[in-house]
Amino acid sequence: MPKRTRARLRRREPFARLTHELGKRRVRYVLIGVSAVNLYARSAGLLFTTDDRDMFVPTDPENALRAWRACEAAGFALWCGEEPLGRPLDRFLAEQVVARRALVRGQLRDVVVDLSFVMAGFDFEDVWARRRRFRVQGIEVPVAALSDIVRSKAAVGRPKDRLFLAAHEDALRQLLGERSEDG
Repeated sequence: MPKRTRARLRRREPFARLTHELGKRRVRYVLIGVSAVNLYARSAGLLFTTDDRDMFVPTDPENALRAWRACEAAGFALWCGEEPLGRPLDRFLAEQVVARRALVRGQLRDVVVDLSFVMAGFDFEDVWARRRRFRVQGIEVPVAALSDIVRSKAAVGRPKDRLFLAAHEDALRQLLGERSEDG
């Protein structure tokens, strides 16, 4: 890789570096959660705060392994529960994590990314088929359909999800209305 390209990648925000690495390794994922909802917002008044970025990944050990390697290449430390993700990063570990549908968290300073094999009420392939692409710092990011994200948050029913949906009902309705008009 040319020096100028490497330097440009290092200057990017950590999440953009990660999405670049994911793309380079052909990792299948879709951004979900509040950070994904923010990409649909057309004005700053419709942006929502969140502590992390959630990625829905298929239950494919090889894909998981590529995702973890992309995280490490972008400088993210990997955690599973309260412990660092095991070593070595190999097919056996990936099969065990996928079989348990365990959440793997990547963290680089204050940027947190959750790699999840679960999206309440949805199968990965269905979400993948309806994904939309957004450009983030010049990198294409696959994002779940807004309606899928909202329905999944409602299906989970966690207090924080119910609060999010209730507090932002009008804004979400507006965003969903724009999506149906735009196609």
